[in-house]
Amino acid sequence: MKVADPACRSLGISLESVTAGHARLRMRVTGEMLNGHGIAHGGYLFLLADAAFAYASNARGPVTLAHSAQMTFLRPVAAGDELVAEAVERARYGRNGVYDVTVHGPAGEIVAEFRGQSVTVSGRPQERAPEAGT
Repeated sequence: MKVADPACRSLGISLESVTAGHARLRMRVTGEMLNGHGIAHGGYLFLLADAAFAYASNARGPVTLAHSAQMTFLRPVAAGDELVAEAVERARYGRNGVYDVTVHGPAGEIVAEFRGQSVTVSGRPQERAPEAGT
């Protein structure tokens, strides 16, 4: 999955560890990631947390996708800050899962919390059936 992840690669997100139900990723915030207030755009924090969620939920092998997710931003993040996102599986039931991701700032402070719900699908995402009428 890491090899086929151009979004993470282009942002310099590194995978520190991954095991079934757990992943830890790291990202340095650049000046290009700032919003109009001069702090990290929430979309980049969401992407980092979502990537940790993806690695943790896919570590067992079957293709697993996000069903839904939400994020709570707790502290502002500045350019140059190095963030660590740690995803932990909370529950798995049938084809579904619940994952929490905590994003830590450079001093270890929690800057954001993310919760994602996953669903395991058969096949690869790009192998979906054609839409009706096509």
